Amino acid sequence: MTYGGFLWRYLVIPILLLTVVTWYDARRGRRLPASLHAARPAAVVGVLVVVAVAYTTPWDNYLVATDVWSYDPALVWGITLGYVPLEEYFFFVLQTVMVGLWLLSLMRRLPPGVEVRRPRRVRALALGGAAALWLLSVGLLAANWQPARYLALLLAWALPPMMLQLGVGADILLAHRAHVLGAILSATLYLSLVDALAIDAGTWTITPTNSLEVYVLGVLPVEELIFFLITNILIVFGAQLALARVTWQRLPFGWGRRASRGAAPSSYPD
Repeated sequence: MTYGGFLWRYLVIPILLLTVVTWYDARRGRRLPASLHAARPAAVVGVLVVVAVAYTTPWDNYLVATDVWSYDPALVWGITLGYVPLEEYFFFVLQTVMVGLWLLSLMRRLPPGVEVRRPRRVRALALGGAAALWLLSVGLLAANWQPARYLALLLAWALPPMMLQLGVGADILLAHRAHVLGAILSATLYLSLVDALAIDAGTWTITPTNSLEVYVLGVLPVEELIFFLITNILIVFGAQLALARVTWQRLPFGWGRRASRGAAPSSYPD
């Protein structure tokens, strides 16, 4: 299976289907809850695409340059930017768009969230847990334990932006857990399954010496499952927080007043 064929079958086609769903929902008048109208959904997804490409590109190039993962030159277009094939950059974009559209579809169908008790404590606990996990990943890198290298690089890269998200709005994410969990778990299951197909077909390969060599379904390295889980978390958290009016109400210097104008007063503490 070529990398381009993988993108077309498993990312472009679902995006086209989700675009039809979005159009159908607009025709039926199915909209996001009022509490999630702080920004234009298309703009939010667009910004997330830019952030995903900018933040992932150096890390992914480092993985290929240090042989953490590799690809079959016969199954790509032959155009590389840095060390990474062009298709990989399209993957960053398409995953973000697909998961963003799927989250928006769930938001239009599932009930809005309700405030949680002790929101500051929720944010502090979530931030503390993520920070502890990040320190563990840095420790693994410092110890230079080769089998944990891919996992440690993944966590060390992904947890800093996630800590920012949790510090700003872990309680908001918890309140909207139906949207958040529904999008993250279903997207992770889907992408992990199609990734297993690509690995089995030899489209790309995870180097065994940099892996724990724990396999899901006998094919998928557990690090790949964690990769999709954590990247989907970043996408869903980012979109959910950007759309929630209460997130903007917490911004300093009155930056969120415009986004929250016309909304019902929020009972979330600052």
